[in-house]
Amino acid sequence: MSERLTLISGRTRKQAIGMHKGKDSPEYHAATELVEMNPEDMARLGVADGGRLTLRTEVGEIAMTVQAGTLPAGLVFVPMGTAVNGLVGAETLGTGMPSFKGLTVEVEVVEAGPAGAEGPRS
Repeated sequence: MSERLTLISGRTRKQAIGMHKGKDSPEYHAATELVEMNPEDMARLGVADGGRLTLRTEVGEIAMTVQAGTLPAGLVFVPMGTAVNGLVGAETLGTGMPSFKGLTVEVEVVEAGPAGAEGPRS
């Protein structure tokens, strides 16, 4: 099952700490390779914390671990980093910076979650 949701990206404290340790550091990868979702969206998709999702845009696709967050329904958040760059195109509309917010993303469950885990229920 897959759904189209809206992707936003931004800086996080953990991402910044990881960046200071280097973009090849385990801390940086752990901080930037998570997707945060609304628990109701997770329940509808049948995925629990720790499950794996594929996020796909017209530009590319990435696989990420999901965690429940406090986002409004219909949004997914991925910290800025090398992983999310695979979803963002090079077009800048004259600003010099590609858009990391408001992208339509197809979200598909790859793995529902840790064995025995129940997905969030609404």
